Amino acid sequence: MLKKLVIPIKDKNYPIIIGFNIFKKNEIFSFFNEKKRYILITNKILLTIFKNTILKYFKQNKINIEIITIPNGENYKSLKEVNYIITKLLKKNCGRDSILIAFGGGVIGDITGFVASIYQRGIEFIQIPTTLLAQVDASVGGKTGVNHILGKNMIGTFWQPKFVIIDLFFLSTLPKNELFSGFAEVIKYSIIFDKKFFLWLEKNFINLINLHTKYLLYCVKKCCKFKSKIISIDEKEENCRVVLNFGHTYGHAIESYFNYKKYLHGEAISIGMVIASNTSEILGFLKKKTVCRIISLLKKFNLPVIPPKNMPLDSYFFYMKKDKKNIFGNIRLILPYKIGLVKSHDKVTKEIIFSSIKNSLKN
Repeated sequence: MLKKLVIPIKDKNYPIIIGFNIFKKNEIFSFFNEKKRYILITNKILLTIFKNTILKYFKQNKINIEIITIPNGENYKSLKEVNYIITKLLKKNCGRDSILIAFGGGVIGDITGFVASIYQRGIEFIQIPTTLLAQVDASVGGKTGVNHILGKNMIGTFWQPKFVIIDLFFLSTLPKNELFSGFAEVIKYSIIFDKKFFLWLEKNFINLINLHTKYLLYCVKKCCKFKSKIISIDEKEENCRVVLNFGHTYGHAIESYFNYKKYLHGEAISIGMVIASNTSEILGFLKKKTVCRIISLLKKFNLPVIPPKNMPLDSYFFYMKKDKKNIFGNIRLILPYKIGLVKSHDKVTKEIIFSSIKNSLKN
């Protein structure tokens, strides 16, 4: 059964379609137009896995798909790859009537959306996320971009997709560490918005890890609803949307320091949420037992909770000072007060930040 949500963005509502084995059902192709030109952006690994399955369904439904592949990995989310894709589009004589399809995880979605937003001053694109992290977070909300050597997602735009297709079938093809990485964002939503959802995750983590469709469908739809509500209020992160960055200021610093090679995004965010929770405890906002409970849930999903021992404290501060969420040069942190409530702080001292990291090393 297909589930459908509508993202109520001002002047541009768009649907999210969620289901299992969606592409075997012809009804999904009613969202495509056989007279349009579609260019699918993916990586070589996904193309190898799905070329003779998913793509054949497009052909059967008379949807012409051209393919551009880029290398796999966060370290390839760069202006170099943007230039490569744009060059391919130009050589193919793609015009404003062309529609890009992001077929992959968060890296593919971010870079495809960014190219769509700047190619010929903006063309349409579609999100087909294949990782859990992309399905519950990266594919929804219109954030696009690439990394810079000095910081993550420093170059980008807000550019909403035409629609999003979430097929839970793709999750069965993920390596386990990729699957667990996605659950970091799921846990993030529960800590920010909903204690009942947090309790549900504590109770049902085994069903989720084992990819039981009923539980996954509920989980993914719940997260998309959380994000839909917040971006409908604050599309371009000018106000309340910033709460979605819980754990990301610390986590992005870790990713940047290791050049996006040592940790998956969700793994770095898991550690970032632990450090942020410890920051909140040191400041007297969060109870110790709640910090322990957050750490326990992250561990249930096999996520790391201890900061890298070989990352100097000053390196955290170096990258955190360059975070795009900062205000007037002050580092802005999203800190939990309890499960279901977080608040923004921009006057946390360097000493508190360092103490939080040190405390987290003891987990």
